[in-house]
Amino acid sequence: MKTSFKILSFLFAAATLASCGNDQKTTTTADSATVSSADTSIVTAAPVTETVLNLEASDQMKYNLTALKATAGQPIKLTLKHTGKFPITAMGHNVVILKAGTDVDSFAAKALEAKDNQYIPKSEEGSIIAHTKLLGGGEEDTITFTIAEKGTYTFICSFPGHYTLMKGTLVVE
Repeated sequence: MKTSFKILSFLFAAATLASCGNDQKTTTTADSATVSSADTSIVTAAPVTETVLNLEASDQMKYNLTALKATAGQPIKLTLKHTGKFPITAMGHNVVILKAGTDVDSFAAKALEAKDNQYIPKSEEGSIIAHTKLLGGGEEDTITFTIAEKGTYTFICSFPGHYTLMKGTLVVE
């Protein structure tokens, strides 16, 4: 009985000492969970969500989708898959997301002369939000980017002659 009383007294004293004081230590771990040594609750930060977009381009000079949606301020992960069989020199495809207000015809005209840069005109880099690399049949590329402002953004394929058929809109809400 005396042993039980001693153990209970020790546990009570230890619990009292542990709960005394305002000296809280906070540790942030790699998974963004916050643990407080004086409080046994765990607070987990909301996970950063991303919009995952999958787009396909074919030998018929078409994207499978012409309208995409995303959320402002959240990462966008876009994968372009060239589902055709023609090589990059005959039927190359990319996705170029243009800033709002960009003159698409003017951009495409300058892209014609940018063969050495995968039809991405260096003079127009300020008009581009993001772009994939140029792909041949069977290839794919994934890019990740963020658009902070809500709006409607045009996307095109900048390979010569493709933009008139291969274009669409990315609506960021």
